[in-house]
Amino acid sequence: MLCGGLWLAICAAIGIELGEAALHPARLPFGRSDEAAARSEAVRDQAALADVSLTAADGAILRGWSMRPAAGNGDAVILLHGQADNRAGMLGPAHLLLRHGYSVLLPDARAHGASGGAIATYGLLEAGDIRRWIDWLERAETPHCIYGLGDSMGAGQLLQSLAQVPEFCAVVAESTFSSFREAAYDRVGQTFRSGSWLGRTLLRPAIEEGMLYARFRYAVNLEAASPEWRVAQTQVPVLLIHGLADTNLPPRHSERIKAANPDVVLWEPLGADHCGASTAAPAEYERRVLGWFSGHPVR
Repeated sequence: MLCGGLWLAICAAIGIELGEAALHPARLPFGRSDEAAARSEAVRDQAALADVSLTAADGAILRGWSMRPAAGNGDAVILLHGQADNRAGMLGPAHLLLRHGYSVLLPDARAHGASGGAIATYGLLEAGDIRRWIDWLERAETPHCIYGLGDSMGAGQLLQSLAQVPEFCAVVAESTFSSFREAAYDRVGQTFRSGSWLGRTLLRPAIEEGMLYARFRYAVNLEAASPEWRVAQTQVPVLLIHGLADTNLPPRHSERIKAANPDVVLWEPLGADHCGASTAAPAEYERRVLGWFSGHPVR
């Protein structure tokens, strides 16, 4: 009995620490080198670069870049970065899309980069943020079609926004998580250098405690952070990309989402690690992403 109580107390302490770490991810500083990289990209692709900002529903100031090519095709793409990154991490996909005439919008997620927001919520608040960015795009550029492309955390946020942004013509999500809970199993395994089995079994009380802590301390129900649930109900065309060599968020995450909605298309490139499809198979990545967008015009 004493040992059991001690174990639960240890799990509670671990859970609180895990919860705080998840809600307050490391913030990659946004600096002059990022601005220089964006200006260089704009010059290379003959695009107009502008700093943009808006106010989220909770008052957080969100910031990003708008890039419009001189010879645009009339469509726009919102690009969403991963955890502990900032908008500059999406300049690679931006280059691909600008070369083919797409305008791009690269926001910093809340609690990341130069955006405000006290905590990251893995799509719970960010879905509403994306809704506001899409409203901004529609007012500022009146595009024929708006598409979405997200990496890792940004992919999960994008998929969770589909209920609030049903007008997306199509989206691409690479290396997404299927739910916060499933990702937590992986994160615990990575922390202790085990598989996800540890979080499902011995340290499951720690995960439960962390989610309860987030709910009562920050009023955030991380149990509801589930791209899998959202995609199961969407009519928006979804292309999932997940490298078979991804050990950060293993391919089972995208496979679960695919199983929840048979209309979803899943590409699993061999040898690609986390968000690494464009490096492992650049020509195929370009063909699939551009083909997915061009194959889904105005809905």
